[in-house]
This record gives sequence, structure tokens and C-alpha cells, in this order.
Amino acid sequence: MFVVHIVASFFSKLQEDPTKKVDRFLYAMRLHDDQLSDISARFQAEMKKGLSAESNAAATLKMLPTHVRSTPDGSEKGEFLALDLGGSRFKVLQVKVGEAMGINKGGVEMVEKTYAVPKELHLGRGTELFDHVAESLKDFLHEKNISLEKKHPLAFTFSFPCEQSSLNQGLLLNWTKNFRAGGLQGKDVVQALRGAIDRIGGMDVEVLAMVNDTVATMMTCGFDDQQCEVGLIIGTGTNACYMEELRHIDLVEGDEGRMCVNTELGAFGDDGGLKDYITEFDRDLDAASNNPGKQILEKMVGGMYLGELVRLVVLKMAKLGLLFKGHVSNALRTKGTVTTEHVAAMEEYKNGLNNTRDLLTDLDLIPTFDDCVAVQHVSTIVSFRSSNLVSAGLAAILTRIKQNRNLRTLRITVGVDGTVYKMHPQYPNRLHKVVRRLLPECHVRFVLSDSGSSKGAALVSAVAQRLASRRRQVDGMLSLFRLSQEQLRLVKTRMRTGLEAGLKSKGSSAVKMLPSFVYRTPDGTEHGKYLALHLGETNFRASLVKFKGLQHNSRLYNKIYTIPLEMKQGSGEELFDYIAQCVGDFLDYMGMKKARLPAGFTFSFPCEHTAVDKGTLMSWNKGFKATDCEGHDVVSMLREAIRRRNEFDLDVAAVVNDTVATMMSCAYEDPRCEIGLIVGTGCNVCYMEELKNIEKNEQKTGERGEGTPEGEEEKDDGGREREGTEGHAGILKMCINTEWGGLGDDGSLDDIITPYDSEVDQNSLNPAKQRFEKLTSGMYLGEVVRQVLLDLTRRGLLFRGQVSEALKTPGIFRSNYLSQIESDRLALLQVRTILQQLGLGSSCNDSIIVKEVCGAVSRRAAQLCGAGMAAVVDKIRENRGLDHLNITVGVDGTLYKLHPHFPGILQETARELAPQCTVTFLPSEEGSGKGAALITAVARQKLKM
Repeated sequence: MFVVHIVASFFSKLQEDPTKKVDRFLYAMRLHDDQLSDISARFQAEMKKGLSAESNAAATLKMLPTHVRSTPDGSEKGEFLALDLGGSRFKVLQVKVGEAMGINKGGVEMVEKTYAVPKELHLGRGTELFDHVAESLKDFLHEKNISLEKKHPLAFTFSFPCEQSSLNQGLLLNWTKNFRAGGLQGKDVVQALRGAIDRIGGMDVEVLAMVNDTVATMMTCGFDDQQCEVGLIIGTGTNACYMEELRHIDLVEGDEGRMCVNTELGAFGDDGGLKDYITEFDRDLDAASNNPGKQILEKMVGGMYLGELVRLVVLKMAKLGLLFKGHVSNALRTKGTVTTEHVAAMEEYKNGLNNTRDLLTDLDLIPTFDDCVAVQHVSTIVSFRSSNLVSAGLAAILTRIKQNRNLRTLRITVGVDGTVYKMHPQYPNRLHKVVRRLLPECHVRFVLSDSGSSKGAALVSAVAQRLASRRRQVDGMLSLFRLSQEQLRLVKTRMRTGLEAGLKSKGSSAVKMLPSFVYRTPDGTEHGKYLALHLGETNFRASLVKFKGLQHNSRLYNKIYTIPLEMKQGSGEELFDYIAQCVGDFLDYMGMKKARLPAGFTFSFPCEHTAVDKGTLMSWNKGFKATDCEGHDVVSMLREAIRRRNEFDLDVAAVVNDTVATMMSCAYEDPRCEIGLIVGTGCNVCYMEELKNIEKNEQKTGERGEGTPEGEEEKDDGGREREGTEGHAGILKMCINTEWGGLGDDGSLDDIITPYDSEVDQNSLNPAKQRFEKLTSGMYLGEVVRQVLLDLTRRGLLFRGQVSEALKTPGIFRSNYLSQIESDRLALLQVRTILQQLGLGSSCNDSIIVKEVCGAVSRRAAQLCGAGMAAVVDKIRENRGLDHLNITVGVDGTLYKLHPHFPGILQETARELAPQCTVTFLPSEEGSGKGAALITAVARQKLKM
């Protein structure tokens, strides 16, 4: 029975499906999806490691920056020479990128010639290799009748790992693909090429760019498909590149935009990261290679090695008696007798078995049908593993891109080149299916590079030229907003002149310098309940403020009411009736409608005061145009509206500007605060001026204005001295509301006003007025940015030259967008999201330019405010005869508070232009409401003294 069993077992094995026999033998090469996901996760971790400056040295994926910052947009143009060196042959080309031929119009023409690279040059001296390249280039120029007198830009595709510090510089890290030319490792290969061109002579060539073949493939495909942001080579070697966020690339300075990263994925596993997936055949192949322990993944997937892996497997199976009845020929024992071309031929759909039989016969073997089936299946498993491993690496890259951009789904194109991908009949479909299976949430399109890396290298140069040209034009336009120190000093001088002129009793001044009749700042003894009313740029706010005397604290309750546009631009009576209605609602809300509270009215518009509770509106701004208000006392208008309502009564004890209220609010916290600054929808400054300098404060009548402290009446015209001031330093000053937004209304800023500012001014509600404010305040900065973006787009420098209806819409680009766009924490993807919300579809490079425009406009605004502040603090210092001034500025306003860089630029400018002043900027926590209440409290206390 035992003998019968042995015979039965023998015949059953003879009849076994040969593919199952191979499956068992090569079980370790058959990778399932869980394993591929594991490999992909390892690959992602290694990518992150390679991008970090701290861990790059230890990373197998070097993630080399290429300094290619953009894919083509179809507008590229020019004529270029191209060299493509990466194997046993290299190409020289003339590439013409047509003007106005654009995407999908095939705007590239090429003439090329292929030259051999003798094997002795692979292993010889580097100078000899590059001399051969330069001689071939000169031969090409002669043969194609290309002028030797004209300067030719040249793009160089160099398909070996290089560390690039710029687009036209690259240090060779190591040779691959059996190249070992001496004297080049660690050297700049572009410089080596230039040296060879100089030695050969007779050519005027400028090397503009050096790129890897993978990058060139991405660029080639990107010319026809702008979603192509990944390049993949599966040929003799294997590699991938993709567009990485610049902020993640530690090896390159800057964080704006993207840069193509050459992963050099063939080295994945060099640290043992694939040891649990490596078979004995991989180890044998690596040991016999020219670079043992290097390029481990490439040796598992690259075309240079697939045929050899098949040979090693078939040899082992034959030795074990599993093939050819145990016969092993000398040819089968010989390295290199099975090539990747054989692998592709064996897997052809119809002729695969015949091709397999022919190969085995050529190897001096006598195969049976089952032997042919088995060997064909070996080839399938080896090539399938290759496509699986490439799929895992590609899935890692696509996952990173999706995560970088915070997308749920990713729609992207992968540009592919390489003989394995092109020639193997099954490889592309296998790759596509596995990638889509690993990443079902990604919509991946694969595009075969039609012209290889040569066209791509020329396109890299064309893109570099386009970006350089655009950069020059954008820089030229934005230079209008860049102020030199000399210009800022002139602005300071003009502001100082305006301040002095505005204080005089005669003559007009663009800087109005309005007396506020606020004679002192709080001292902390203020107590009681006060109502604070604030009419601002966009809303009306009613507040109840309680002060607790020497406890030096306060409590504030408030309610905000939106001011409808029809109220802003209707009649004055309607506007003040609406304000009275809001006050009544607030008192009702607080349960205090029957109480007659002292109230302070913050009125954020230019007023000429004759007392602390009398202010005549000089002119509207900030979008207000209510009729029958200008030239009228706003307190009287408010009192009349309250009387008409006949629901409550108020003691309106003070009317103040919001800037003055801000100063008072901050002075309650810091006694050194004697300046108020508002940088929000509007822009203004107030400060404590010496009474003796305020000539325009001379009373028109001999009566003391209501609210003016006793002892401060003017005595007579002589010397401007006032009774009761001698020996009382606390009443020798008055807060002046500068209304500095009017600086430039007399033409004094014409030399720094740009055409974009002029356009904004002409389209405003008050042309030729508030020129300084229109350069510095939140109400206008967004519109200035829109005008610049509109001009850039019309010039074809933004948004593909397409002017959208949104971009034509005045006011659509609000100033708060500047704060958001310039946030250091805001990635460019989110900038693009903001632009898309405005109907402005943008590329990554568009987003960078928009951010630069916002930065230029807001920086100028901050610098101008800083120059103005320098004029104010220097004046105060000189007023007091001090060598050095220590002073605090109370600040409020959304632009100052919310913009990430505005405060720092303003403070730096003020410090540089007023070096003898130490200025502390204190943000107002409770703003004008608390300030108005404090002014009322101070005025009431003074009257009771």
C-alpha cells in the first residue's frame, strides 16, 4: 500500500497546475492589499523624514528639492536647446514652445538627434563623459544649421540623484544605472557641463535649468493637463516626483507656494525598511550588483532588474527539479541572459507562451508546455510585484498631497514615462487598478509622456522664464507701494508741518487739529454710573459703565445696533431718531429708562468743538452722507431726537471722538497714555497738546463754554495765557483730535499716491478728501488691493488673464481679507479658498501674488501710520523740552488688532523715525464706550471741584 501511495502522489504532482506550483514557490512575492497599505504607510513616514532638516541625513527617501516652483500654464514661449543624459544613449534637441498656442494646442515643436554613450565613458573620467556630451551638442548645432553666434538657453535633463541649491545648480550625490564616471560625485554637474562646453568652444550656451527625468516627465504632461502634479518613471530605473508645499521642505528657505520634490524612491528600503518583503532572489540580485545595499526598491521594480529576477527564480526552480526535469543550461546560469524585454514578451496576451518557449529554447533548454506555463507565471508574479510596489509608493505620495491640501477627495493627474510602463502589455492596467483600489477617494488620471523628458526640461526653462518675467512685472507694480526711509522721513516732516499749521488760528490746514476740550486724563478716582453712546463706522453701541473710584476697576454692559445703509445716507433727522430709538431700547433692556444718567457721546467723525459737550460736524466720512448734519451741533441733534421720542431723558455731558475715547480708556490703565490711535475702518490720532500752542482755541465770545473748567477762561489776546493755569500743570494741556486722515488733501502726498489710490479716491463718496486715511484705513485697503488685482489680471499676470465679474465689483475685497490672507498660520490652500468664495479661481502662484499684493498695501499703510506717529511723539517731546520721551499710545481698531503684521511694522517705523522716544502701544480692551464714560466722569468731577 505504501508503494501505491507514493506512485499516486507522484502522478498527482505531475498533473498539478504549474501555476499553483509557482504560486507556492513565490508566495513571498505575492502581496495582498493589507501588505501594500503597510508599505505605503512606511513610505509616507520616510517621506516626512526626508523633508525634515533634522532627519534628512538618515532618510532613505532624500526628498530632493528641485527648485521647480510651477507646472506649465500654457502661456510659455521661447526656443531652447535640451540635453537628456540618463542611460546608454542621450538626446540633443531643439525645442520651440509656441506663443499663444496654449493648453491642448500642441504648442511645442522639437528637432532631435540621439547619440550613443560608449560604455567606456560610463566608467571613465567625468570630464571625458561631459566632453563627449558637449561635442555632440556642437555637432547637433552644425547639422541642424542652428546659429553658433546667437546665445541659446539650454535645459539639461540629468537622470541621476542630485542635490540642488538652485534651478541651474546640482551636486551629484551618487551614480546609478551602471554609471561610474570618476571625479563628479559631490560636484556641480551643471558646472561640469559648462566647463565642457567652454573646452569644446564655438558655442554660446546658457544653462538655465537642470532637472531629473521624472520632473521633466511631470512638466511634459503638465503642459497638456494642468492637474498633472506628479511625475513617475518606470523604466531602467524608477523614481517619482510631486509638488510639495514649500512650508514642509526644510531644506529650502521660504514657506509660500509649492516646489517639486524628487523623492528618489528607488532608495526606499536601503535602511532595511523592506526586509520583511525581500526574498532570497532579491538578496542574490543585490549581492551581485554594482551597488550592494543600495537602491533596494529599484532592484525590486526597475526594468534593469526584472529580467534578472526572473532568471534567478527559474534557475532555482530548475535546480530543485521543478522545471526542465532538473536540467540547467549554461545560458540559464549566465547573468543578464533574461531581460525585461523578455519579461514583457512572455506576458503578451496572445503570443506570450510562444515567446516564452522561444526564450527558453534560446537558453538551450527543452521546455514542456507546463514548463512554459510555469516560467510565464514566474514572469507575471515578478512584474506584478513590481507594479504593486510602485502602486504603494504612488499611493503614499497621493495621500500626502491630499492631506497637505486638506481635501476629502483628490483629483490629480500622474505623468508617466519609462520603458517598462510603455512596453509591458499588462503593467499600466495593473498599476492603475491597484492605485485606485488603495485610494478609492482619489480620482487619478494617468497620462503617458509623449515626448519624454527632453520636452519637459525645455518646459522647465520656459516656465522659469515665464515666472521670472511675471516676477519682474509684479515687482515693478508693487514697487509703487514700497516706501524708502527717505520717503517716510518726508511723510513725517509733512505730518509735523500739518500738525503745526492746524494749531494756528489763521490759515487752513489739511490736518484739522480740532480741540476736544478734554483737559486731563483719568486719575483713578472716577466713580458712578455713566451711559456711553458710540456712533461708529458700521454700528451704534450703547453701554452702561460703572466706575468704582480708587478700586480702579470698572464694569461695562453694552448692546450693539447695526446702522442700515438708508440711515447712513438718508436725512439727519432719521439718523438721530434711529439713534434715540436704540438708546431707548438699551435703557429698557437695562431697566433704567426712568433714570436720568450722565452720558458721553462718542462721535467718530470730524467735529469742531466749542466745549466738551458742543461739537459741530465738519464733514462726514466712512460712508456716511446723512443730510442736514454738516455744520450742525451733533449733541443738539441728539437731544432734539430724544425730546421727539419723549420716552426718557439723558444728561449728554460730553461729545468726543472715538480716538479721544480710546486714549482715555487706556489712560485709565496706564497714566503715561497721552495719545490715542485708531486704525480700523478709519484712521486717526489724538494727543495731549500744550494749551499755549493751541492758537485756534481762542474763544469767539467772552463766555466760558459749557464743560470748560473754571479758571481756564482766556484772559486776553496777549500771550494766549489763561487765568488760573499758573502753577496747575494738570490743566495746561488739552487733547487735540488731529483728524490726520486729511493729510494730503492739499497735494502734499501726491508723490507717493499710486494710480490705484487715485482710482479708489475718485470712486469714493468724498473724492480728494481724507487722502491719508484712504492710504491707511481698513475702509479703503481692500479696494486698493482689488484695483491692483484687476490691473494684474488685465495684464495677464493673474487668474490666467480672465477678469471675472466678481473682480469688477467695487467693495468685494473687504479689508478683513487682508488680515486673513496675511496670517502666518494660513496656508495658501486657504488663501485659494477665500479667493474662490469671491469667485476668483486661482492657482497656487496666483495665491502667492495675491498675498504679496495684500502685504505691500498693508505694509505701506502701517509704515505711513508709523511715520505719522513719529511726528506726533517728537512734537510732544520737543513741546516738553525733553532729550528722551517715554509715552504710551492707546490703540483701537480692527486693522491694528486683527492684522498679523500691521502693529509690528507700525511700531518699528515709529521707532526708527523717532529714536529719542520710547513708545509703548497699549491695545484698548473696552474701546470708546469706556472712554466716553471716563470723559463724562472727568468733566463732571471737574465741575464739582
